[in-house]
Amino acid sequence: MVAGIDEVGRGALAGPVMVGIVAMTRTCAEPPEGLADSKLLTAQQREELVAPSREWATAYATGIGTSQEIDEYGILVGLRLAGERALAALGIVPDVVILDGNYNWLVRPQRPLSADGLVCTSRIVVRQKADRDCSSVAAASVIAKVERDAMMRILHEQYPVYQWASNKGYGARVHTDAIKQYGPTPHHRLSWNLTGKSEQ
Repeated sequence: MVAGIDEVGRGALAGPVMVGIVAMTRTCAEPPEGLADSKLLTAQQREELVAPSREWATAYATGIGTSQEIDEYGILVGLRLAGERALAALGIVPDVVILDGNYNWLVRPQRPLSADGLVCTSRIVVRQKADRDCSSVAAASVIAKVERDAMMRILHEQYPVYQWASNKGYGARVHTDAIKQYGPTPHHRLSWNLTGKSEQ
């Protein structure tokens, strides 16, 4: 059992960081046609690929690290908490986990341990650009991206001035201008430089 893991929302100013995980076995069929790293796809392409990706996977799940956890513990611990929660929600323990990137943020000695998560005991392979050449990682990326985008659209209804339906919590000009005018919300990462101004 091999699982691919990818994250979305790492660089956003607001909203959670989300980790997607997709597990597969040797018996899985060919991946969905057009599956690729979510950053290389349009929003419509990602939406169209979610259902086929879920059907193709042996198992899939997502987990989040909240903006409050990111503020308290830092983004790397926020990522790990999200990853632990995704693993717990997966319901199976993969033999191998392929982690996109160049750093193993999934297994670290720092606390806290997530009470609702699962510490990863799988062998972890860290691979740069895995979301571009590994189908399970690409599927995890697509599933996580679509789910987080939907979450940010729901939050947009509560806080429309920040335009999260379009910028998904990232640092677009309309978003940073709204922070300057209205201040941050409970969903902003308050420990971050939200408006781009250096602190004096």
